[in-house]
Formats: sequence, structure tokens, C-alpha cells
Amino acid sequence: MWSHDLFIRVLNLAGKKKKKKDTERRRRRSGVMEKKLIKEMGLPKSIANVFAARNITTAEEVLSLTEFELMQLLDVGLAEVASAVARISEIACPPYQTVLSLMKQRIRKDNHGGHLPTRLKGLDKALCGGIPFGVLTELVGPAGIGKTQFCMKLSLLASLPTSCGGLNGRVIYIDVESKLTSRRIIEIGTESLPEIFQIKGMAQEMAGRILVLRPASLHEFTESLQQIKVSIFQHQVKLLVIDSMAAVVSRDYGHAALRQHSLGWHISFIKSLAELSRIPVVVTNQVRSQSRDEACHYSFQAQSRGKATEVPAGYDSHLVAALGIHWAHAVTIRLVLEAKSGERFIKLAKSPISPPLAFPFTITSSGISLLNDDGQELRGTEISTIHCQGHNDIINFNGNGKGKG
Repeated sequence: MWSHDLFIRVLNLAGKKKKKKDTERRRRRSGVMEKKLIKEMGLPKSIANVFAARNITTAEEVLSLTEFELMQLLDVGLAEVASAVARISEIACPPYQTVLSLMKQRIRKDNHGGHLPTRLKGLDKALCGGIPFGVLTELVGPAGIGKTQFCMKLSLLASLPTSCGGLNGRVIYIDVESKLTSRRIIEIGTESLPEIFQIKGMAQEMAGRILVLRPASLHEFTESLQQIKVSIFQHQVKLLVIDSMAAVVSRDYGHAALRQHSLGWHISFIKSLAELSRIPVVVTNQVRSQSRDEACHYSFQAQSRGKATEVPAGYDSHLVAALGIHWAHAVTIRLVLEAKSGERFIKLAKSPISPPLAFPFTITSSGISLLNDDGQELRGTEISTIHCQGHNDIINFNGNGKGKG
């Protein structure tokens, strides 16, 4: 087995080689355009001969001069120079691209990258196939809302054979708060995938593919990440779940400044894991109460700061995702699980390929199920605000509260 230092050196070398190749490819592509010969561009012979006489032979040399400089150098009029420059630019410069062509390129890239289907039809459609490979997907919500249920179902789906719609690989599940239970995983599999789990030995095989780590401290969590970087490639790992990121960080760092400093390293490391391994990485996050400044972010929400505002009984508490703005920028997909007006919702609050949508859901013996596959589009503050009616056990990073997921 490789040592960690050796593995990191190999990865760094591979990264440098890739960067060098990309730079060389861009240079060659740029050079092909700029080094095109004037005599091969179909210019009028009179203009081409003047360029040759002045020892201007490539598109790069022409396009680096202004029209006035070319007029002086070639001793011709503005019309002839403008016509020649237009012709050279048309041939030498990259062609324009339409929005449609860019969209098709993005779809091909996404299809090549891959997705882990959630088997929640409306959500998978919005995500163009499911949880994407190579980026961070965040599940955020109050305690008991269903984040761990979602993660357990995803773990099962990733471990399934490809013939059954899975990724046919192992799953690394970092269970920070010891909420994962083997009995519940088997129940979800048996109820949601009976045709698969009724096959003799299949339940044991699927459960055996889910590798669980339970770090007791941030130090152990950091060591686990270092180990995972090697294990992903050695053991055909197809999904990484961290449940929950907020719990492990808040456990050792109560002060916000220390927490943000520590979190910066972990954000970079986890993102690199996703990008290097090209697997889906799912991380759960907890919620915290809005501060007064956040709550009054918009002018129409402002209240008199000198007076306390009474919250009506039964009012949905307004919460925001924990871990701060740097973490929020690091995640590509944010799924918010919330409770509002007696119903639970999954909100697709952040995605580069979908508008913000909300889907009502329920939790049964087979896991999370959508009540409606047609998402309701969200606007304004509803996108980022998290409702928590009936859920009081939430994390508060300004105090010593402990959240559950």
C-alpha cells in the first residue's frame, strides 16, 4: 500500500502534467489561429503582395497593429486595410457560438460526467439525471427532517449493480453523529427495491458495500479524509457521504473565527476529492437561527431595532444554513429539507441547471417519497429561507446547542 505522502506526490505530479497539457493545448490552438499565413487567406493579390513586401506574413502580425499603423506601413487607404483586416479576422479568430450550441456542449459534458439517480422522479428531472458526479451536493435542514434518510437511500442506490440502475461500487459513509442504522438501511432496501432484495444474499452484499466511519473529533475526521483520498481509487468507491459537516466542525470549534479558518481547508480538500475522483459527494448541513442583520437584509423586512418583535404562536421559524457563506459558495447543488404548514418539502435551492423548485415529500418505510413530481417554482426570500414548523431541536452556533439531522 502506498504511503499518504507518496500518494499525494503522485496526485500533484498528475495534476501538474494535466495543467501543462491543457496550457500546451491552448497555446497550440491559439498558435494555429495566429500563425496562419497571409498568403493562404485569399486576400486580393495587390494587398497580399504589399504585406509580403513589408515582411508581414502571419495573422498575428497583422492583428497586433491598428488600422492607422497598417495604413502607414502598407501605404494604402482605409478601405483596403479594413477589408483585409476583416478577412484575416474572420479566418484567424475563433468562431462565435450560439447559446444553443453551448447548451448542447453542457448536456454532453453532464452526460459524460454522470449522475446518481435518486429515484425521485421530479427531482431527477430537475437535476438532469440525479446527483451529479465531481461536485459537492449539500442536504441542509433541521433535525429530524429526513437528511440521513435521504443519505441512506442514496448509499443503497450507489451500491446496486449497474443492471439495476446503480453504480456498482462501494460507498464511504462518514457518520459523525452515529445516526445510520443497518436495520433501517435493510428496511429501505427491502421496501423500495423488493425485486432486488428478495434475491438470496443480495441484502448482505449491498450492506457490505457501505463502509462506515465514525470519527470522534475533527482531528479523526481530518485523518479519515486523508485515508479516503487513497481508498476511493483502491476500493472502487462510487459515493462519499459526510453526515454531518456542521456537527464535526462545531464539535471542536465553538468560536466562529476558528471554525471558518478550519473549514476553509476542509472545503478545499473535499472539493478536490470530488473533482479528482469524479464521484458524487453528498454532505449534510444543519441550520441556525437568522441573525437580526440577516433577517433585516431587505428594506421591507426592517423593524425598529430598539423594540423586540413577538413571534406569533405556530409561526414557522425562519432559519438559514449553517457553516457560512464560504461553504455555501463551495457547494454546487443545495437541497433544502424543510417543514412548512404541516408539510415537508425538498427545495432545490441552488443548481446551475435548474430554477429553484420545491417538492412536497413524505418519509415511509421505503424512505423518502415525493408527493408530487411537479416542482413549484420559488422566488425571492423563499429560496434561501428554511422553515421549521414543529422542529425545535436546531443547532445554534452562537451558543452550545447541538443539532441532529
